[in-house]
Amino acid sequence: QVQLAESGGGLVQPGGSLRLSCAASGLTFSRYAMSWYRQAPGKERELVADMPTAGGSTNYADSVKGRFTISRDNAKNTVYLNMNSLKPEDTAVYYCHAQHRNVLRIDYWGQGTQVTVST
Repeated sequence: QVQLAESGGGLVQPGGSLRLSCAASGLTFSRYAMSWYRQAPGKERELVADMPTAGGSTNYADSVKGRFTISRDNAKNTVYLNMNSLKPEDTAVYYCHAQHRNVLRIDYWGQGTQVTVST
């Protein structure tokens, strides 16, 4: 049974930082491209950052470039999202996503973790 377990969300003041973690189990982690998405109330889910392979290229939404960093540790089956200089508009539920790189119909979502940026 595949599980993606996000953690690290919470309430933070504007300008603050958080580090999200997503621990994967039940899959061969190295075969999956890992991504972070977010969904704010009343908005569609959007891609925040992705990292297809360990040590490989990364991609970011324009709104988070220079502030967020995605990384992964294949030995720990974990992907991270370091978020700095947080803004109120970063408030959303953040989801971890795993996409099999060779079989596109195989993908998994985590349950999400709430990030709230507010005074």
